[in-house]
Amino acid sequence: MTAPEELLKRLRGLSTKELVSVAARFRLGDDLRDVPAATKFALLSVARRYEALSEEIADLDAHLDRLVAQVAPELLSLVGIGTDNAATLLIVAGDNPQRLGSEASFASLCGVSPVEASSGKVVRHRLNRGGNRDANRALHLICVVRMRVDERTRRYVARRTAEGKSKREIMRCLKRYMAREVYGLLVAGHRLRRFVPEEGRAVAVIGVT
Repeated sequence: MTAPEELLKRLRGLSTKELVSVAARFRLGDDLRDVPAATKFALLSVARRYEALSEEIADLDAHLDRLVAQVAPELLSLVGIGTDNAATLLIVAGDNPQRLGSEASFASLCGVSPVEASSGKVVRHRLNRGGNRDANRALHLICVVRMRVDERTRRYVARRTAEGKSKREIMRCLKRYMAREVYGLLVAGHRLRRFVPEEGRAVAVIGVT
């Protein structure tokens, strides 16, 4: 935004990807005391760092994709759950999700268990602001995706809206249902990974670490 006008005209309107591509290939003048040359030098430095970090992120994402697919393919099969959200929920559950005792405990851990907020004859619940906020955010994002692309979820939202529920109340209910669904898969998957046949005997296998 503070570049000389001639350079600004060249870069204005470019997308981030295009801007980085152009800036990373700037040719600098001999005298960096020249304002256009100094500006190009600064943009070149930032663009190359952007490219390096983007490549590192891509490598880490690919590695995470493989790990999550190996550990919990059942989670990735659910609508709206990608690698990042699945990894977050796996971390929160830990290597022994059965320690939580019930899906209600997992929901509480994720901060999606209902909290009583009734007054007089009005019976209602509010969002739980406790629990693990990363897990809560993961369930929230899954909920947002399902409300947009999953037909069953959209029918549920329409029905609860017709009953007078607010969007916030509906999302609270959806996150609670999703916590139940995720917990069931985590426990079932942990049992399958814990004992697998090998040469006619059962051997312990490390689940999520």
